[in-house]
Parts: sequence; C-alpha cells; structure tokens
Amino acid sequence: MNALWKEFSKGLWKELPPFKLVLGLCPTLAVTKTADNGLGMGLAVIFVLALSNLLVSLVRNIIPPKVRIACFIVIAATLVVAVELLMQAYAYPLYLQLGIFVPLIVVNCIILGRAEAFASRNGPLLSVADGLGLGLGFAMSLTFLGGLRELLGYGTLFGQQIAWSSFKPFGFMVEAPGAFVCLGLLLGAMNYATNWRRRRQGLAEIENLSCGSCRACSAAGVRGK
Repeated sequence: MNALWKEFSKGLWKELPPFKLVLGLCPTLAVTKTADNGLGMGLAVIFVLALSNLLVSLVRNIIPPKVRIACFIVIAATLVVAVELLMQAYAYPLYLQLGIFVPLIVVNCIILGRAEAFASRNGPLLSVADGLGLGLGFAMSLTFLGGLRELLGYGTLFGQQIAWSSFKPFGFMVEAPGAFVCLGLLLGAMNYATNWRRRRQGLAEIENLSCGSCRACSAAGVRGK
C-alpha cells in the first residue's frame, strides 16, 4: 500500500509534469485559455495515461523489444480515439475548443515517457498508480493555469463572473504570449518554493545534528538546548 501511495503521490508535487518535469508543454500553453479547457484536457490525459500504463504493463513481457515504441503508440492511439468519441458524444463544445490537441495526446511525451520508463518495467497496480498520479497532477496544473489566465483575461472562472464590475480584463493573458508569461511565473514560483523548502530542511538537519547526544557534538563542545 505504501508503494502504491508513493507512486501516486509523486505526480502531485515531486514529479508534477508541467512544473517539475517540464513535460507536456504544448497543451499546457495552447489550451489553457479557460479553466474548462484545462480541466477537459487534463481529464482526457488522465484517462489515456492510466489505461495506457495498465495495458503496457500487462503486455510488456510479450512485446518484442524492437517494436515496443510502435506498440506503445498503437495502445495510446486506440485510447485517444475512444476519448475523441466520448467527447464528441457528451462534450462536443469542449471538443471543438480543444481541437487538434485531443488527437495529439497520442504523441504527448508524458504518455510515451511513462510507458517506456515505468509501465514497461513494473506491475499493473504500480503502473496505474503512476498514471493516475501524474495524470491528476497534469490536470490540476492545466486547470490552475487556465483558471489564472481566464480570471485575468476575462474576469471569469469556469464561465462565471468573478471580478468586480469595474474590472478591466487584461486581454494579453489569454493570448499566446500570456501563456508563456503565466507558465514562466508559475515555474519560478515552484522553483522558489522547492528551494525554500530545501533550505528549511537543511537548517533543520543542522539543528538536529547539534543534539549533544553524539560523540562528534560532545567532542566539539556542542550541547543541545
């Protein structure tokens, strides 16, 4: 159970795809004009990533090594076709908004990367946990970025008016350059938070070492408070 949680939780922060691994940036930049678009693309990626990891893990021992990448692409393409049909049936306006980026999930580096680096080397349960964790992290990242751009660019969130009546939308944020600016700011914030956490952990380790209970501290004349 601990192993499953470890593989699932890593995608929520430690290996957060757009901000930690810096993967899947094409849909991250292209479809996040609104929170709805980001959430829709994120859910599609969760579906494809989790099931492709599962299927790759199940057939990993019978796929010839020379054609494994081609087999991974076929598996991903089959799942993406299923996603397209489901979106056309139940969320057609969203499908039109996402456009070409739905079929491009097939060659998303997150899908193929997890199939090659993880699912092809681990069992089904761990592979599903890995896919769900990274997919959920990707969905949350796209939804947050899309919500931020929508709020600043339109004054709305999930289509609902949020900003005050005198708010002047910053149209730049829902254009292509605005996507790069928002992504850069979020990457900087994530790096700052990570470095700050590491510095705090380093200080804590130094304080813990000065405990007065080990021979090194005693020899140096250090006593814990």
